[in-house]
Amino acid sequence: MTTSLENFGTLEYVQDKYSKLWCWKITGKLAIDKISSLSSKAWYGENENEVIIEDSTDSIKQLKLLMDRFPLEILSKTVWQRKIVKTYAPKPTLPPIKHKLKRAKPGEQFKGKLMNFQKEGLDFLLKSSGNALLADEMGLGKTVQTLSYVSTEKQTFPVLIVAPLVTLNNWEREIEKFLKKKSRNGRILESESPSVTLIRTGKSKELPKSDIYVINYELLLKRSGDLEQVGIRTIVCDEVHNLRSKTTQKYKAVKKLAALSTVQYRIGLSGTPIYNRGSEIWPIIDILKPGLLGSFKEFCEYFCYVNDKGKAIVLENKRASLRNELQKHVMLRRKKADVLKELKDKVRYKEVIASDTDYYLEELDKIWKKLEDEQKEAQTEFSKSASYHRAIQSERQIAGVAKLPHVINFVKNIMEIEESVVVFCHHKVIHKLLHESLQEFSPVSIIGGQSDSTRQDQIDKFQKGESKLMIAGIRAGNVGINLTKAKYVIFAELDWSPAIHRQAEDRLHRIGQKNTVFAYYLIGNGTLDDHVASILVDKSYEIDAIMDETVDTYENKDKAALILAQIQNKINSK
Repeated sequence: MTTSLENFGTLEYVQDKYSKLWCWKITGKLAIDKISSLSSKAWYGENENEVIIEDSTDSIKQLKLLMDRFPLEILSKTVWQRKIVKTYAPKPTLPPIKHKLKRAKPGEQFKGKLMNFQKEGLDFLLKSSGNALLADEMGLGKTVQTLSYVSTEKQTFPVLIVAPLVTLNNWEREIEKFLKKKSRNGRILESESPSVTLIRTGKSKELPKSDIYVINYELLLKRSGDLEQVGIRTIVCDEVHNLRSKTTQKYKAVKKLAALSTVQYRIGLSGTPIYNRGSEIWPIIDILKPGLLGSFKEFCEYFCYVNDKGKAIVLENKRASLRNELQKHVMLRRKKADVLKELKDKVRYKEVIASDTDYYLEELDKIWKKLEDEQKEAQTEFSKSASYHRAIQSERQIAGVAKLPHVINFVKNIMEIEESVVVFCHHKVIHKLLHESLQEFSPVSIIGGQSDSTRQDQIDKFQKGESKLMIAGIRAGNVGINLTKAKYVIFAELDWSPAIHRQAEDRLHRIGQKNTVFAYYLIGNGTLDDHVASILVDKSYEIDAIMDETVDTYENKDKAALILAQIQNKINSK
């Protein structure tokens, strides 16, 4: 690939022979192919493998988009630099948040104790006037920092908290734990907590007067009319990455509520605000600080390129500038390594294990044949897309089944070291088979569909040491729980999003963890697992470059090898 890029093409500012207008001339077959796909305003030049494109603002942006990915040799450097500066002249921006953070003191309504970095988080929220993205890594107490803010800033109540369903009860508990009630005459009631209305039904009806309303994202649209009537002053969006797509109903519902004249403060919370691609940050910032990143079109034109699947990817050389823009105006991001010096490392390791390739290939053949039939019969693009996604899901499941016996052996070998272990999987059938095959360890479970009380009971048993093995659905157990009893986390199946894995890892790697956390990603040999793992790493580099100055790695062989050696010794001694 390097050879072809070296001779990709040239760019020159010339006077068109026919129109007598000054234009841009592009030479080189590859360059012409690319610019033709970007612009409909190009025409043939005098020679073969040569096109002319008009000199306009849009053309300059299209050429810049091309050159951010492919190195054209610029033959008119002075003119090009002048045009670029003019086209991308910086727009007036909001004044920056002062980033010399102090250790702010929470208001009288707050009860409890903040760590020093959490006091600085409170100061950040105060300096941002409550319109901010608190993007601390998971496990650093974003909930408690937010509650300290609403108890300190003036006139924050009533507060609306929008959160994933599984975290609603946790919010209710934290409010009771950290907030005191303030009476109408301003007196602090030490023995009482603010009134909380937990909205559990989508049926529209008048809401009672309350200090705090808590609702999950899925119900928000149905109850937004009722919420518009209660005079909300603060909106807190927990796990704000739920709003990463501007086409969803929940995004539209939050956007409408955030625009109410009564709303003064808008806070987004997420350790992983970017799930897959950097462009997902735009809808979130559009709610918290509208206009900061321009329109979505402007954002994409300046920061992104569109890949062959139509996804907007933040350009490598723009990731640092996007991070700086976010940190200057809206985002506070601290990593555990920066603020919790006593917290041990987290080590990721990719371990290739055997799988039943005969079964896998046989089942894969059936999937593709079915996919081909469905594609032929599909009447609409939606049907074609749906059948494709079914095929992908089916492949993920058979990959899980194909490596399952070897996953079980891996877990058993870890368990023999007599440590608590969390195993994450994706499919319910894999969850069931793991639970049945590892009965000797009396595992506890987290899986979608559990009641809040059952889920909490299972977590409590694990944290108290009544069971040393937790088997959890990766999307059911990746938020709102604390599993610091374990230092080993095993991914029996892979998700497509690195954010899902990070959230799952950080159920263990958080305040209260005393040990190094070892995260094992089990890759089924001969399956598409390795392809999925590569996509995870690729996405991680984009996310890390935007969110953090350093890029995380999925492997640390020196440390992880010590654990693998212990497992190997166990196997050899049998």
